Amino acid sequence: MNIKQVSKEKGVSADTLRYYERIGLIPPVNRTKGGIRDYTQEDLRWVDFTICMRNAGLSIETLIEYLRLYSEGESTIHARRDLLIEESKQLEKKIKEMQDCQERLQLKIKNYNELLNDH
Repeated sequence: MNIKQVSKEKGVSADTLRYYERIGLIPPVNRTKGGIRDYTQEDLRWVDFTICMRNAGLSIETLIEYLRLYSEGESTIHARRDLLIEESKQLEKKIKEMQDCQERLQLKIKNYNELLNDH
């Protein structure tokens, strides 16, 4: 797949994909003889992972560190796992905070509905 196709399929701009590659969020993508990026299934898995993790709030620095560890091979499995465990804990905390906010919003909406029904 070329960058335009990946951009359309994944819902991110071609500039974002180039940026992710340039700063090391995804491994370098092979190119055709004409210089066009040619995304493999493995590349697409990295794109999916990166988009998912960014949407979950992981920092660019954390993802670059994860990719660095990954590229170093099996000797970093424990470090990769520990990094992901810590990020998972942070995500759980954010989810709890958002659920609390959602409950407060629902309570406010309920209160306003009751006020409107009284009039």
